[in-house]
Amino acid sequence: MHIPSPLSITHLHMNHIKWVMGSVGHCSACPCLEEKTTHDLTSPLRVVQDDAKRRSVSLDETPRGSWASSIFDLKNSSPDVLLPSVLERTAAEDMDRRNTEARLQGRHSDLLGLYPPPDEDEAVERCSLPEVPKEHCGQRIMVKCLSLKFEIEIEPIFGSLALYDIKEKKKISENFYFDLNSDQMKGLLKPHTPHMAISTLARSAIFSITYPSADIFLVIKLEKVLQQGDIGECCEPYMVMKESDSSKHKEKLEKLRLQAEQSCSRLGRFRMPFAWTAIHLVNIVSHGTWNERKKKGFERMSVGDDMCNFATFRPATLTVTNFFKQEGDRLSDEDLYKYLADMRRPSSVLRRLRPLKIDISPAPDSPHYCLSPELLHVKPYPDLRVRPTKEVLEFPARYVYTPHTTYRNLLYVYPQSLNFSSRQGSVRNIAVKVQFMAGEDPSQALPVIFGKSSCAEFIKEAYSPVIYHNKSPEFYEEMKMKIPANLTDNHHLLFTFYHISCQPKQNTPLETPVGYTVSTLLELHGRLRTGSFSLPVSVEKPPPSYSVQLPGMKWVDNHKGVFNVEVTAASSVHTQDPHLDKFFTLVYVLEEYSFPFRLKDVIITEANMEGELKASMAALRGALLDTCVRFLHQLLNKLIQLIVYPPVIAGQIVNLGRAAFEAMALLVNQIHKNLEGNQDQHGRNNLLASYIHYCLRLPTAEPAVPPTGFQCTTSSHFIGRMATARPSSLHLSRSKSISNSNPDLASTPVSPDEEVQRIIGSKANDRSCNRMSAFLDSVALFSVPTRQIAKKLLHEELALQWVVSTSTVREAALQQAWFFFQLMVKSKYHMAKLRFKTHILLNSSLAFFLNDLLSLMDRGFVFNLIRSYYKQIANKLHTAQNPSSLNALRMDFTRIVCSHEHYVILNLPCSTLSPPASPSPSTSSTTSQSSAFSSVVQDQGVVTMFELSVPFRQQHFLSGLLLTELSLILDPDGEGVFFLHKKAISAVHSLLCSHDADPRYRDPQVRAHVAQLYLPLIPIVMETLHQLHDFSDSSPARVRHASAHTDDADPDSSNTISQSVAMAIAGSPLPHPFCSMLKQITRLALSLYVCPHQAGRQSSSLSAECSRTLLVCFLWVLKNADAALLERWVSDLSVLQINRLLDLLHLCVSCFEYKGKKTLERINSLTFKKSQDMKARLEEAILGTIGARQEMVRRCRERSPYGSQENVRWRKNVTHWRQNADRVDKTKAEVEQESVVDGNLATEASLIVLDTLEITVVASELKESVLGGVLRVLLHSMAGNQSALFLQHCFTTQRALVFKFPEMLFEEDTELCADLCLRLLRHCSSSVSSVRSHASASLYLLMRQNFEIGNNFARVKMQVTMSLSSLVGTSQNFNEEHLRRSLKTILTYAEEDLELRDTPFPEQVQDLVFNLHMILTDTVKMKEHQQDPEMLLDLMYRIAKGYQNSPDLRLTWLQNMAGKHSERGNHAEAAHCLVHSAALVAEYLNMLEDCRYLPIGCVTFQNISSNILEESAVSDDVLSPEEEGICAGKYFSESGLVGLLEQAAASFNMAAMYEAINEVYKILLPIHEANRDFKKLATVHGKLQDAFNKRMFGTYFRVGFYGCQFGDLDEQEFVYKEPSITKLAEISHRLEEFYSARFGVGMVEIIKDSNPVDKNKLDPNKAYLQITYVEPFFDTYELKERITYFDKNYNLRTFMYCTPFTLDGRAHGDLHEQYKRKTILTTSHAFPYIKTRINVLQKEEIILVPMEVAIEDMQKKTQELAFATNQDPADSKMLQMVLQGCVGTTVNQGPLEVAQVFLSDIPDDPKLFRHHNKLRLCFKDFTKRCEDALRKNKALIGPDQKEYHRELERNYYKLKEALGPLINRKIPQLYRTLPAQTTQTHRNSYSRSSLRKVDC
Repeated sequence: MHIPSPLSITHLHMNHIKWVMGSVGHCSACPCLEEKTTHDLTSPLRVVQDDAKRRSVSLDETPRGSWASSIFDLKNSSPDVLLPSVLERTAAEDMDRRNTEARLQGRHSDLLGLYPPPDEDEAVERCSLPEVPKEHCGQRIMVKCLSLKFEIEIEPIFGSLALYDIKEKKKISENFYFDLNSDQMKGLLKPHTPHMAISTLARSAIFSITYPSADIFLVIKLEKVLQQGDIGECCEPYMVMKESDSSKHKEKLEKLRLQAEQSCSRLGRFRMPFAWTAIHLVNIVSHGTWNERKKKGFERMSVGDDMCNFATFRPATLTVTNFFKQEGDRLSDEDLYKYLADMRRPSSVLRRLRPLKIDISPAPDSPHYCLSPELLHVKPYPDLRVRPTKEVLEFPARYVYTPHTTYRNLLYVYPQSLNFSSRQGSVRNIAVKVQFMAGEDPSQALPVIFGKSSCAEFIKEAYSPVIYHNKSPEFYEEMKMKIPANLTDNHHLLFTFYHISCQPKQNTPLETPVGYTVSTLLELHGRLRTGSFSLPVSVEKPPPSYSVQLPGMKWVDNHKGVFNVEVTAASSVHTQDPHLDKFFTLVYVLEEYSFPFRLKDVIITEANMEGELKASMAALRGALLDTCVRFLHQLLNKLIQLIVYPPVIAGQIVNLGRAAFEAMALLVNQIHKNLEGNQDQHGRNNLLASYIHYCLRLPTAEPAVPPTGFQCTTSSHFIGRMATARPSSLHLSRSKSISNSNPDLASTPVSPDEEVQRIIGSKANDRSCNRMSAFLDSVALFSVPTRQIAKKLLHEELALQWVVSTSTVREAALQQAWFFFQLMVKSKYHMAKLRFKTHILLNSSLAFFLNDLLSLMDRGFVFNLIRSYYKQIANKLHTAQNPSSLNALRMDFTRIVCSHEHYVILNLPCSTLSPPASPSPSTSSTTSQSSAFSSVVQDQGVVTMFELSVPFRQQHFLSGLLLTELSLILDPDGEGVFFLHKKAISAVHSLLCSHDADPRYRDPQVRAHVAQLYLPLIPIVMETLHQLHDFSDSSPARVRHASAHTDDADPDSSNTISQSVAMAIAGSPLPHPFCSMLKQITRLALSLYVCPHQAGRQSSSLSAECSRTLLVCFLWVLKNADAALLERWVSDLSVLQINRLLDLLHLCVSCFEYKGKKTLERINSLTFKKSQDMKARLEEAILGTIGARQEMVRRCRERSPYGSQENVRWRKNVTHWRQNADRVDKTKAEVEQESVVDGNLATEASLIVLDTLEITVVASELKESVLGGVLRVLLHSMAGNQSALFLQHCFTTQRALVFKFPEMLFEEDTELCADLCLRLLRHCSSSVSSVRSHASASLYLLMRQNFEIGNNFARVKMQVTMSLSSLVGTSQNFNEEHLRRSLKTILTYAEEDLELRDTPFPEQVQDLVFNLHMILTDTVKMKEHQQDPEMLLDLMYRIAKGYQNSPDLRLTWLQNMAGKHSERGNHAEAAHCLVHSAALVAEYLNMLEDCRYLPIGCVTFQNISSNILEESAVSDDVLSPEEEGICAGKYFSESGLVGLLEQAAASFNMAAMYEAINEVYKILLPIHEANRDFKKLATVHGKLQDAFNKRMFGTYFRVGFYGCQFGDLDEQEFVYKEPSITKLAEISHRLEEFYSARFGVGMVEIIKDSNPVDKNKLDPNKAYLQITYVEPFFDTYELKERITYFDKNYNLRTFMYCTPFTLDGRAHGDLHEQYKRKTILTTSHAFPYIKTRINVLQKEEIILVPMEVAIEDMQKKTQELAFATNQDPADSKMLQMVLQGCVGTTVNQGPLEVAQVFLSDIPDDPKLFRHHNKLRLCFKDFTKRCEDALRKNKALIGPDQKEYHRELERNYYKLKEALGPLINRKIPQLYRTLPAQTTQTHRNSYSRSSLRKVDC
């Protein structure tokens, strides 16, 4: 046996391919070359000779191990586990049954559970319960007062805290009082505070801040016991004395303590101002601790709202050391605001007292031991003995729109100033005593004043602090009172003014009354009296009846207002609004029947009560909105009560329903418009929704008749009181004959109920047992005190008032229709839990209403209402300018109606039996049975079940509506735009998700019946195929081309849904009178929502998100539908329709392909949905379906729940929309989980596709053209990232398909066989053993099947070999070890296959496997050079060259090279690879047939590249294209040639080589013209219009390799093509870094010069690189043809670089000794080529003598001058620069020195005569060009440059004068006749005297 010596990769590949092309024959262990006609072995000598012929001419062979040893390794390796059933012969039916059973095991039952849930923004039918009404609470901070210690402790100090907003100039909280004194200090006040309530011992408080800002300060005020002396004197000891100096000041301290004890004993009840400070809260929030801020001083800062988050900040413990002493004349709040503004300035002067220590932190959610502002215990409160924490009541800086939910009735009194300057007597130390009096007797002072700190909880009197010796003091005191709920005229505030005697004097009382004044609490009509008052002060003690001012009383300052006080209230009892007060008062009078009643100046009697009440309701619109909201629940309850129970006044029914309805409609609309930020995701106002859900209590009984002679004993009332009875005088006759609600009714109804009955009309006849009978039967029973009729009245009254209301009110009610619909449904359910969903649009509100009616009424009746709606919408669609808005409304309507919990049951057709009695029978109950709904499913044909036919829509009404909507919106000829697509698809998706999650439909049979409701979805999606996003393309904007899926030719596909389907749903007019109101509402809604602006036609392409969702719904139907039903349907389809279905399945595979965990981590679920959502919103805004107001609603809803404020980002409940799916910072576990779910979804989707493919194969066995499509889908599913589970089933199905239809692969389409081989080989290299096992089994059976057909499997041999070559060249993660195992597995199958053991098949398999194994071994070499792109491409080039006689494989490797070049951005080289491929194809097509319009072979491509001729085919006697398996690839066809040329043109375009594109198109155009492909011709000519711009082509470098380290590269020289503008340093660094990494640091050196390298001087252990920049070189004759920039950069083979030198070895010397070496390199191929480096074939050197160097320099200068002079447009700056360099004084020695050196003397050497003459002529030309340049410059310059120009002229004339004698001297010898030359040089130019050396 001959074992060849180490061979090159090249000839091994040749052996491989020659073997593959051979037919069946005996093979030995070595590779053999077989003749075309014989099957015997050739000699080993022939092998070696052929190998030698095919060796690369430019590179030596790469050594490697022998083939035999490699095969030995393969034989001894271990295979994967064999599949037992592979070698068994099984019937096709059994095989299919087994495969189906295996596929159904362990499947996910709910497909949509694996898919992301429906978009919540689209879920219009889904809404959460409104928030439970609760007390308003802003951001809460807790302040704990820890200690207050001064340097000296001599007396008790008392503190208070409050929040101030200096921007709003408002105090935003009540005071919190604290006492941190020691027990010793507290003991000094024991006589004055015998009892201390635990609530007054609190040291921690919780403040609420609704509107956080950077302007909020926590102000701390300190007070002390009153003593003699002003504030400054009392503060002085604290500022100058220290405890550490106690010995020094011992006596003084004792004296102070004694004075303090005396003051506490005598004046302990009185306080005086002491000191204050403030804490800027934003410093705590944004800068940690106070001390850090203190160090920096109080700086003015610009603080954003995002820094003012008081809910989440780091708790801080502050030591406050900066206190200001109080100024007695600056105690008002206005002064405080000025101080606070100054505190932020660094210039503030701080008077330092000793510290207060407090702790500030965010308040916990549920603090323990907490007291409300009313001192009620807030749970949890475990122990009553623990010191509590107080909640401090907030006074918000702006309005807060929250209804009262708790009882609160607090009064705050703020004495502000007193002016006793004109008061006679001793009135200097003034204290104000405040009492809340229930009468005029002193004993009637009520204990309702809250105590401060360390005192009783409630006290009867409170004193203001005393300012020493001040007759006109200012006060800052806050007195908080808990006032009674039922105030009377007797309640008032009594202020008593005292002069306090600070010094104990004999016969002088402690407190002397010096004035009195009174403030009443109620105005005449019972309204609480609040505000700022300036009160006169009486000098004398008021008499017992002081409420009446008696004549003769003495007043301070002649009865002027000398005492200013402010009274405010925080009350849920008193509205403090005149409009609300009047309304509630009148309702109270009506309820209590307390006539007459005085209201201000009006006496309310029975006669004017109706008018006054209506006027008060109309005036409600003038009330402040925040007040209306605070009393919203009571206000709406009273209005509803007036609607339901019209009052009886003077024996007559007064119908106030219309006025009450108008007031309610306007109020609700006002709340919606002004509180847009307080709406949920459906646009419902949260306040109104929560009112209906939680607070609405329908009046259930009539108000009782008030007793006769009832007198109103009080002028106040409690708002929360509910009506409990109705006057029993209803049966008294009415004097009016006209209805208040409807003047058209002339008769007098007995009751308001009868009035409603008459307006509604014939309803009582049809439905008397349902609605009106309860009233009619009880008309005679008016003596019964109560009747349960409210639930039968409210919805009727609302409907009535709505219909008869005026246009303004009706529009207001329409805009908030959801509110009134919900009231109706609440009335209908009456106390049952409401499921009714709401939406801001009337359209949605109507839908929700009908949805609930489906649970309450006969479905036939409700279906008729729905049909009426559809009919009106359909009528409007024809005339609407913008139908998209109407379609959107109709889609929302349909979705909401279909969201019913019994949707499936409602869709079931009515049976022939009588239905059960309807809960609310209607006339339509009978018609619904006899109508089209009565058809049964069994009578339908299969086709009608899959179409939106009339029978289907009749059988399944709601499902038909939904699918019809979907079909209309997806119709490419319709008006579907993006947001409509999303709406329709989301509606279907949402319904299917609900079915998946519904336990009622878990059973597969039940699920199959549910799926029948959606069978038309399959053809709908098929019709939409060309609109779907193309997931196989990386471009996000691509959609599938419609051209591939034409449906015009197919008569069976005419089931497109037309616009008239909506009309088909609408039937006969509705018989029921109740619909009249709904009709009017619908009509009004349509008039509101039809937009006046014309919208342009929108694109109907579906986005990626919509396409994906639609496809998952499509798969859901396929998964759950009955397989037998699907099979029957598919069998009836045409071939075109089946192909469309297969295309759809193909798309599904791409859509749900597993993207991998890394992709999930990279995108982290961010932009996909949001960008599409923004696109939808943009379209909505453009098309007018959403207005600016609604958009603002949406933005406000996402921003703030409290109106229009913007700085509430801190609120947790505002950020509820940030769902987990939108987070960017997902944890690793979440990403892991998401990837698992995504993988499961991909597997399940692919398995559904596989199930459908099986059904398609069974149903269309006779349609052979379909089978190729099935296999294509199967191959596509193999190509993606699939799970091992799916791949096992996929391979099983593939084996079954090939088993049943082998001719599909082996007799028809070669491309299918090639793709299948590629997929199988790819999976044979999988790292998963089970996948490898199945792939190996499939590949083996493929070979066997091919062999059994023709006793040979040449086709499979060729395709497998090509596939492996393709994989090797392109796949990054290709693993040869795993593939080796698979090859061994195939070998094992062949050995164990008993049936074919005696045939040549096992040997052929063995030879193929060994051959594949050798190709695989070559990849190891390539992998070694993965990081060396040049070497890698050299290897690929060598392999491709080895396949010179195998067109298929050479083509494969050329394409591999093109792919590698494209990856690196070498587009020119990639284009040339493709051109070579096209030339190869053209060569073999020319051998097959002579076609005039096709290229005649490689010759046609010569204009593109001179390298192309190497693709010429060998003669026919060596290779014949007709041979089996040769030229069988998809590219060896006319379309393949066109494809390659178009790809080449695209690559040339990216390389900016437009001229080459032109040459490519010259070959393409005749082909397109012959095929009459005018579309492509237009495209080609369009591309040729591209401008030929100035471009930058490649940069070239010569790289020489020296050293043994390089192996066969040693002493090789290459020209490298690098990207444009690559610098020498860049390529040097790249190569040095690469080879240093390969050979080791310090082992690579760069040779810096360009001189010839002497290898003997190099270190043999090192590697040397010589890198030189080279330029393309052209002879003179070439330059005549290479005119353009492109010509000079294309088809380059010669390059030049120059090296300066001197004869003594230096690089540079004087002019007369400066030589230059020009080196000209010739490469083996022209650039650009299919490689980026080409070896140097020839080197030629030209040495220039010094005079020649001078000639080149002068020619260069002259060319620069000529270019600058003739430049268009002219560039004066460039021209002057060049001129300056030529004639300027600084460089005048340049040209002149050259002339003096070389022209001053005639050379001695006759050989230099011509050079001397040439240099002289160069100088002549030079001076001429200088003169031209000066003339040009003179024309260009302005006046400012004339002097500069004159200077240039002077320099020029000097130069010309100096050059004159030199350039005019001629050499006489040149003018005599010369003898003829004997030799002719082959180069012109300087060759006559140059020294030449040529290396070949």
